[in-house]
Amino acid sequence: MHFRTLGLFLVLVLSLLAQTITPTPPPQPETGPGGKQAPHAAVIKNRYGQGGKEYWIYEPDKPKPTTAPVVIFLHGWGGTNPLYYGAWIDHIVKRGNIVVFPRYQSSILTAREDFIPNTLDGIKGALKRLQTEPGHVRPDLTRVATVGHSLGGVLSASVAALAHESGLPRVRAVMSVEPGLTQPPASVPIADLKKIESDTLLLSVAGDRDTLVQDYDSKRIYYESTRVSADNKNFIRLVSDDRGSPPLIASHRAPTAPDKAYDNGEGDLSNWRPFGSTSGRSSDRQVNSARNVDTNALDYYGTWKLFDALCDAAFYNKNREYALGNTPQQRFMGKWSDGVPVKELFVTDKP
Repeated sequence: MHFRTLGLFLVLVLSLLAQTITPTPPPQPETGPGGKQAPHAAVIKNRYGQGGKEYWIYEPDKPKPTTAPVVIFLHGWGGTNPLYYGAWIDHIVKRGNIVVFPRYQSSILTAREDFIPNTLDGIKGALKRLQTEPGHVRPDLTRVATVGHSLGGVLSASVAALAHESGLPRVRAVMSVEPGLTQPPASVPIADLKKIESDTLLLSVAGDRDTLVQDYDSKRIYYESTRVSADNKNFIRLVSDDRGSPPLIASHRAPTAPDKAYDNGEGDLSNWRPFGSTSGRSSDRQVNSARNVDTNALDYYGTWKLFDALCDAAFYNKNREYALGNTPQQRFMGKWSDGVPVKELFVTDKP
């Protein structure tokens, strides 16, 4: 009886201890959209042009493919250093894509009317170079996608709308993440989104704690892309979950994914505050000190998973259930270390 009582006591103590241990967020999955598995082990980085016409080209390597799809990656206001999105860019390229990163602002003083023309010029310059200059991975112009954050989210939709009349390849997939700044006082121009083709795959993503741009433009992009069928687009809200440590906070900075391996030498993360915001990610992120990579489950199961799957669906007709349709696979955000699921993405066709 004594040993039985002791055993029950130990079980009770262990149970109480388990309840008091703070759970940790889910790590990056090994495989699938948003996962670690990638066919390429390295990235070739090249910088071209000057000022608002500058652009970076990132190409997969080890092994180096002959051709690859093209992803146009568009930064937020003032986020001209690829450092701020480096981990996400690295992930996209190692999955087998060329990433073109246009710098459409020479500085934060660049006129808003120049954003779209500069972006289009940067894309044209990059594609021409990839097609004609020896040594590059050749771009597969039948497989082109755009993705952007904040102001870049507005531009990602605008590029898709203007591609045909601008002499650019058809954009097959568009993801606008926490898009913003078309409202006064900024009043950044946006293209006529009715020009986006009907079979384009489109995701418009907001963050539930994005107090900077909120969801005005994410809803606008969803509703104004009227030719895109309901089956081919979703409005998605990233949902914060602070039951563990570090918490998962879907703020305006959540889509950034800093990696110092992508620093262009213009300054470190501590000096960047989009649109004057003073909120950072360091308190709610998981940092890999080896490369100073700053990512968490909102990347792996949120933005990265969604965009990986969107491109897979548009380019290869696979993994659509992870990107579209309000499916369990699309909404799933992993599990805390104690086995409790992270709060799911909110997906709707009536935002």
